[in-house]
Amino acid sequence: MNVKDMHGGHLCYPLPQERMAGYGLFCSTMTIKCFATNTSVRFCMSNLLYRIPTCGYAKKVAAKGKGKGMVKDVLKGPEVCKDPVKLTSHAVGVNIFKQGDDPALKPPEEYPEWLFRLQLGPPKNIHELESDSHEYWKVLRKEHMLRFNRLHKGKKL
Repeated sequence: MNVKDMHGGHLCYPLPQERMAGYGLFCSTMTIKCFATNTSVRFCMSNLLYRIPTCGYAKKVAAKGKGKGMVKDVLKGPEVCKDPVKLTSHAVGVNIFKQGDDPALKPPEEYPEWLFRLQLGPPKNIHELESDSHEYWKVLRKEHMLRFNRLHKGKKL
């Protein structure tokens, strides 16, 4: 009886011809040794499985740093201020220096009037703008470029 047939074909893998005979002899010797010593079949098979040469690669070691397969460090953002008194009295997040505090807000009279006329909402539609203004032509050019790019997406010019 062949060792490969006895174990359902899972023990002995196909090898090159010059190594096949030696490996078959090794498998059969180990099986006979297990049966001769009256060792349980389960222990015998588990012992043989550790000695079977298998094709595989070594496990990659996860290391920190840059590159493929490396563990990336998670960056944390700045802490969010939730103090209502500080939010109403200071410009939180405006300080660009490592040291120092956020600047205090001044009364509205000390700021220029154009600051309060800035449009902070969504951009105006092209139909809401006057046709002779600079903003109208800027929006028209942007819409034309977006339309052109959408129409020619995937096409070679």
